Amino acid sequence: MHNYYLNTLGVACALGNDPQMIAQRLLNGDMGWMRSGSPWLEDYPSYFGAIKQPLPTLPAHLAEFDCRNNRLALLVATELEPNVIQLRKTFGAHRLGVVMGTSTSGIASGEQYLIDTADCTYSYRYQQQMAALAEFVARYLQLEGPRITLSTACSSSANAFASARRLLSGNICDAVIVGGVDTLCGMTIKGFHALGALSAGRSRPFSRTRDGINLGEAGAMFILSREPATVRLCGIGASSDAYHMSSPEPSGCGAEAAMSAALLDAGLNAGAIDYLNLHGTGTVQNDAMEALVVNRVLGSATLCSSTKPLTGHTLGAAGALEAAFCWMALQYGSIPQHRFDGEYDQALAPLKLVLDNPSDYSPMGPPQYAMSNSFAFGGNNCTLILGTGR
Repeated sequence: MHNYYLNTLGVACALGNDPQMIAQRLLNGDMGWMRSGSPWLEDYPSYFGAIKQPLPTLPAHLAEFDCRNNRLALLVATELEPNVIQLRKTFGAHRLGVVMGTSTSGIASGEQYLIDTADCTYSYRYQQQMAALAEFVARYLQLEGPRITLSTACSSSANAFASARRLLSGNICDAVIVGGVDTLCGMTIKGFHALGALSAGRSRPFSRTRDGINLGEAGAMFILSREPATVRLCGIGASSDAYHMSSPEPSGCGAEAAMSAALLDAGLNAGAIDYLNLHGTGTVQNDAMEALVVNRVLGSATLCSSTKPLTGHTLGAAGALEAAFCWMALQYGSIPQHRFDGEYDQALAPLKLVLDNPSDYSPMGPPQYAMSNSFAFGGNNCTLILGTGR
């Protein structure tokens, strides 16, 4: 059986766009990059993880792909470009694939067109097609292998790792650019608000006072290959319980199936997992379900945290972004803290959240295996396990 490694990382989110800077802010539990309010919901004080730095302009020959989502993709893909150039020389462009996850793609451009169409001053190209993301990344990086875009809501870019690994195991590709990009738009923000799912302030996962999510935007991409590196992709588990369009199945049967399948795929028992990045949205039902399942699959002693209070829930990019956070935990030998109001909901199954006190986790030593959960609308569940390369 081949080992598959997560080589170069490109990432951008509310915490920044430099992996070392992001790791520092992540591991310090820095929530200061979240901002209250958005142009789409000005009178509602929810926090959002918007990317503040200017995004690059697309090259002229790719102008047909222009939208905020692809500009963010360009920012992230640029970090991979030097390594991709070498891979093209080694294997040929036809042996390099792209698998991306997204949930909104370029919808914000369509929204802007509808706003500006009356005076006909807005230049619009159709960028709401989901497939545009992988196609753009492949065209920019000059890759000729398969290009696939997945959209399974909030598990989109986690599921992308399964498809990417399949391209390698089937000897269709020698390396795959895998990840996801999702940007904020009115449909997402107003839609979650209409569902009553947006927090009225900061998201507080697993708190007795939790009242919903904070939204964010992000892009994260890896080069997945057989080339040895410090972090391996060890296991993947996916399931679809199809319980409800937006509510999680209360007993967590689908989520449990994904977590258990990932452990089986990795050849690990539950006790091997040193850290779990929780899906941890901060909604009443999702947190209750996840606490129940984690306690059932891993027990109550596994160190865990939700990183969404630092970045917002980045939807289709969340799986790849939080895989990047697990990658950072393994690289730097430290675990992201859990940020909330300190009022754990005693009605939930118990979890060992990583809080401010380093003595809670430092005696355990650096993590060797990290798990990440992504649970989505429609019961689309995916769990990833990363491990150190040694």
